[in-house]
Amino acid sequence: MSKPALGRGLSALLGGGAVAKPASAAVSPMPVVPAALVAPPEPGERVRPVPVARVRPCAFQPRKDFSEEALLELANSIRAQGILSPLIVRPRGDDFELIAGERRWRAAQLAGLAEVPVIVREADDRAVLELALIENLQRENLNPIEEAQGYAQLIEQFQLTQELAASKVGKSRAVVANALRLLKLAPELQAYLRHGQLSVGHAKVILGLPGATEQRLAAERVLKDGLNVRQTEDLVARLQQSSTQAPAKPAAGSKAAAARDVHVASLETKLQERFGTKVALRYRKGKGAVEIRFYNDQDLDRILQIAGVNTD
Repeated sequence: MSKPALGRGLSALLGGGAVAKPASAAVSPMPVVPAALVAPPEPGERVRPVPVARVRPCAFQPRKDFSEEALLELANSIRAQGILSPLIVRPRGDDFELIAGERRWRAAQLAGLAEVPVIVREADDRAVLELALIENLQRENLNPIEEAQGYAQLIEQFQLTQELAASKVGKSRAVVANALRLLKLAPELQAYLRHGQLSVGHAKVILGLPGATEQRLAAERVLKDGLNVRQTEDLVARLQQSSTQAPAKPAAGSKAAAARDVHVASLETKLQERFGTKVALRYRKGKGAVEIRFYNDQDLDRILQIAGVNTD
């Protein structure tokens, strides 16, 4: 079960109902916002219109890629229906900086609105980043690399552990840890993930290759041949074999061993995702061992609970 982030729901943050119809001309006033149609602001807050030109994007926005086609569709919707929930901003001098709603703000400009409805909220940098992450994650607006970079920024900028960062945005530690692994990919592969050409499943398998050159080779082959994740596992196994075998004739069964190795690595990854910690799986001819790391008593208790072990 995901934890509630920041102690308050997104309904209070984002609003809920119809708010403003677009202005027919750049100087036309914005219609009055019916109070019953939006979620009530927090004490002391209210929804009010401000000029579009006085709102600027936020440096902490984790989302970097905005589809032009999707923005045009949203702009058309705004022309027909108005903005359905107010933007959340914080004051910056005489202007306002976005906390949530950059996509709506961009589309409002395309729609020709002179003003947009906002809730002005006081928030420090950490709260802004957390709220921006939460909005995008709950709306599933971030691609895998943007999500990973958002977690990394939260951890690095505010010196948080992975577990604390995960709790801030209502995710498990395993989700955050596995997202951060994607940032180890070569830049070209990160671009493939951004644009949806590679899936996260493909990326996890390709991360089993040690160097950027091998990773690029595997990714290009996946894209060229349209390989699924299982086929990518076999490809990675062959690449691992070719990078480690000696010039002499390979020993019998080495290809099968390499194939087994990649499947063992895949199982290790799944166990790490399940337990949210480092897991070592040693396997040989149907026998072996599983080693699950923990770092304090609380971590051990967490792992035991996941495994269904009652310590009472």
